[in-house]
Amino acid sequence: MVRTGIVKDNRYMDHVADDYHPESHRRLEVLYKMLQAPDMMGKFIQVEPRRATHEELELIHDRDYVQLVASTASRSYTMLDPDTYACPKSYETAKLAAGGVLMAVDQVLGGKLDNAFALVRPPGHHAEANRAMGFCLFNNVAIGAEHAIKTRKLKKALIIDWDLHHGNGTQHSFYEREDILYFSTHQSPYYPGTGGIHETGKGAGKGFTVNVPLTQGPGDSEFMKIFEEILEPIAMDFKPNIIFVSAGFDIYYQDPLGGMQVTPQGFSNLARIILEFAQATCNGKVVFVLEGGYHLDGLRDSVREVLKTMRGDVLSQGRNGEIREKVDRRLIDPVLKRVRETLKPFWKNL
Repeated sequence: MVRTGIVKDNRYMDHVADDYHPESHRRLEVLYKMLQAPDMMGKFIQVEPRRATHEELELIHDRDYVQLVASTASRSYTMLDPDTYACPKSYETAKLAAGGVLMAVDQVLGGKLDNAFALVRPPGHHAEANRAMGFCLFNNVAIGAEHAIKTRKLKKALIIDWDLHHGNGTQHSFYEREDILYFSTHQSPYYPGTGGIHETGKGAGKGFTVNVPLTQGPGDSEFMKIFEEILEPIAMDFKPNIIFVSAGFDIYYQDPLGGMQVTPQGFSNLARIILEFAQATCNGKVVFVLEGGYHLDGLRDSVREVLKTMRGDVLSQGRNGEIREKVDRRLIDPVLKRVRETLKPFWKNL
């Protein structure tokens, strides 16, 4: 049986807004309750998080920025950007989120787990080296990937970002690097306005950033084809030692912030594709990290299906061919053509 770990801790709910905010503690409440259901309870390995140190946060973030976030603990409420807040406990919660991902990485690399899902908040992929953005304080996935390279001495890491929004902070963290490849599907034009096809990296990192910007409409079938036709060939060529997934569930078909049409079954299928090529490239070492997702029922149902897929409970015989047959090529072919033309010089499998 696959050993799948889950990072969870009630302290992740201590990051709370004064009034309504889509990135609320209720997101984790529904997920943690789901884990107590009879079909889920006792099937996963609990990963106890720890707080990331300042040194670990500074793998990605500027020291002055870390100090700025730390200073919010002495105030009643702080707006760090128009969308991103900090309450007195947000700094400690954000350190715990980054540290939870680090614990997941260490346990996967140490052989205690085959894969893991960090159900943490606040999310991270918009956080830049020197600023908070888009509900994010510290860039959890970027910190985890840099830890894998710098501390655990891996040679290569792949970050897959299927969130509705482009992970500007993650892209910028590794834009001139060839050891960490960043792949993103996202709705465009949409917040934060980055993630064009032409953004492929710089210097030594040229070709190691892959963006697939989509207009609203793609669902299970279209995402499956993007992953099979663009992501998988590149991943098989790149051969990472570990894979991270910035798992944003705001591409769910009823998400209030989105315009995509992915169902819980579709998320399961995307996870299956990743897990299959992960098995071929890095012995299945995959760490999923929660990003967005604001339809609470959809978030709950989709995460449940991904978790079941991670431990081999669903689609154990391979990917869902019925999903593949329903693809509307008109929604994705124009962008895939441009992505291939742009990235073909760097990846022979495209």
